[in-house]
Order: sequence, then structure tokens, then C-alpha cells
Amino acid sequence: MAKKPIVVTKTALRRLMKIEGDAKIVSADAIDALQEYLQEKAIEITKKALALAKHAKRKTVMKEDIKLSI
Repeated sequence: MAKKPIVVTKTALRRLMKIEGDAKIVSADAIDALQEYLQEKAIEITKKALALAKHAKRKTVMKEDIKLSI
């Protein structure tokens, strides 16, 4: 089975946690856990959005599809 590509980089997550979360130090395990969770959520949302677009007989996923998928 092929490895899934990473959607959000560890660097971006660390920056987000430090800037928005005001974290001084962030462990690698915490970033890994958040990255894994976000990856799975992104896949779940994408699959739902694709199904909605297909149902509407479109090939393009629209903003509304994403909103409904969340």
C-alpha cells in the first residue's frame, strides 16, 4: 500500500501552535499527533465533498461541497 502524502507540514503546524496557541515549546510527538489527526480529517472531508460534487454531476469540488462536508 502506498504511503499517503502529507497535507500539512510539521513546520507549519509548529508555527501555528506557537503563534496562535502562544506555545513556547512544542514537542515533536504533539506535532505528529496533530498532523495525523488533520490528515485523516482532510481525507474524510475530501471524500464527502467529492461525493457531493459527483452527486451534483460536477467534476469540480466547490466551496459549498466542503462546507457541507464539515
